[in-house]
Amino acid sequence: QVQVVESGGGLVQAGGSLRLSCAASGRPGSTLSMGWFRQAPGKEREFVAAITWNGDNRYYADSVKGRFTISRGNTKNTVYLQMGSLKSKDTAVYYCAVPHPDGPAFTSSNVGWFNLYDFWGQGTQVTVSS
Repeated sequence: QVQVVESGGGLVQAGGSLRLSCAASGRPGSTLSMGWFRQAPGKEREFVAAITWNGDNRYYADSVKGRFTISRGNTKNTVYLQMGSLKSKDTAVYYCAVPHPDGPAFTSSNVGWFNLYDFWGQGTQVTVSS
């Protein structure tokens, strides 16, 4: 079992920046690929970004490309989502998610699939005021 905890959400003005953190624990022998999703009020959860276990590959939704950056931290199984040029439409609950360590590798085709991810955090609220 993998436990996932997000932090770093809050209220920010449009055009501002915010950094979210995600820490996954429970599989000390594994370095995990990790992803971020978000869900705005009244909308379906959508893919935001993902990074492979070794950091070699990063994937982004078109809506955040060029504004958000996903990266791995120095602590094992810690991932950051640096969000810049924030817009009101970025307001959502942001979820960190982890695929099963023995599951298929990330590809550009599957990285946004919900069912690829077995472990989810509780979410952190990001509110962008205009």
